[in-house]
Amino acid sequence: MIDDQTVSDLETVAGCGTRLRQAREAAGLTLEDVGQRLRMPVQVVKSLEQEQWQKLGAPVFVRGQLRSYARLLGVDVSELLEQAQVGPVVPPTLVSHTHTPRARRIAENLGRRALYVGITAVLAVPVWFATRGHFDGTAPSPNTASLDVIPAAVPVTPAGPGSAAAAPAEVAAAPVTKPTATPYVASLAPVPRAAPAAAANLDMQFSGDSWVDIAGPDGGSVEKALIKAGETRSFTPGQVARVTLGNASAVQVQQNGAIVDLTPYQRANVARFQVSSEGSVVAVSH
Repeated sequence: MIDDQTVSDLETVAGCGTRLRQAREAAGLTLEDVGQRLRMPVQVVKSLEQEQWQKLGAPVFVRGQLRSYARLLGVDVSELLEQAQVGPVVPPTLVSHTHTPRARRIAENLGRRALYVGITAVLAVPVWFATRGHFDGTAPSPNTASLDVIPAAVPVTPAGPGSAAAAPAEVAAAPVTKPTATPYVASLAPVPRAAPAAAANLDMQFSGDSWVDIAGPDGGSVEKALIKAGETRSFTPGQVARVTLGNASAVQVQQNGAIVDLTPYQRANVARFQVSSEGSVVAVSH
């Protein structure tokens, strides 16, 4: 430390760095001594005395280093900072990148709708041209007959007495015409389709308050809240991908009406499990 008279003499010398250097020399300290006491690199101490602020980083760091150096030497800190001519500490300007202008949102919505209309037109127009003959009645309608019905045979009249003699005259009198065969198209009775299997719904019944975190296949949150006792939840296959249940002992999980044992997925009264696309409950894969 230096006495008040020495400090008064040093204040008459212009320059912040010069004052610091003269105060250090008056106190009998070297650059290495200052660096050890302030825990600063010697090069930083030297830059402070030479007023090379650009080597010391942002103004906030320079002001802090000057305060520490000035307190060590007993120099007036406020006057020293005024003489240092370090740039003011300006808070960073925050720019929001999440706000989208209203005009841009409207343009994006119109663009998406136009894209949907174009895709629909590309898919619908060929289908309309391919099927319009069936709707306007221009398509030929073939005769149909069931395979279960046998067409009636053409009756044959047995020849009676004298028919042999009359046959040549009748044949000569009128030409024989063969019946035109009408094509038949087989028509199969529709086969009844099997009823689709019931969807494996995932149902939850809460007998006590439970905190839940339910995520969908896309990773988005389906429900994340505290569910009160007495409430129920039901999810269809493909709606839920990952489930976390707090107070799992108060929650009954049913898959397609069958109760699911949460013991394999439970730890410290918290159950974690995954739900496949078919609705099956499986362990969480890490």
